[in-house]
Amino acid sequence: MPTMKLEIVTAERQVFSGDVTTIIAEGTEGQMTVLPKHAPLITMLAPGELVIRKDGDEQYMVISGGFMEVMPEKVILLADACERSDEIDLERATAAKQRAEDRLKSITPDIDQSRAEAALRRSIARLHVAEKRRRGPGYRPSV
Repeated sequence: MPTMKLEIVTAERQVFSGDVTTIIAEGTEGQMTVLPKHAPLITMLAPGELVIRKDGDEQYMVISGGFMEVMPEKVILLADACERSDEIDLERATAAKQRAEDRLKSITPDIDQSRAEAALRRSIARLHVAEKRRRGPGYRPSV
């Protein structure tokens, strides 16, 4: 099966560099799948799950937003933050989700609702990716 080069970079580090067959990411307009020889594009990424496939193997990551440049032979993903599933602390992610939910319940003029909602989306994405690692491929958490 054809492959394409994928590079995932944050301000702190290079998270991934290698050949892949499929990339599934959350764009600001919805989920998108990128395959080798995809038409060139540049798009903004929303906080969410990132799935990378090669040779039947899947890797799960969570990104907190960024940009993706797609070229026919190469994809560059510039993420605000990116965590591999094995880097996510489940207890910390659960606590972050609870804090975000509490913040949304007590919205006041000095609390930015859109920021609280974004924090909740990020924490839910982190929990989904962490649970997939724990339960194996195909598991769909009900968070």
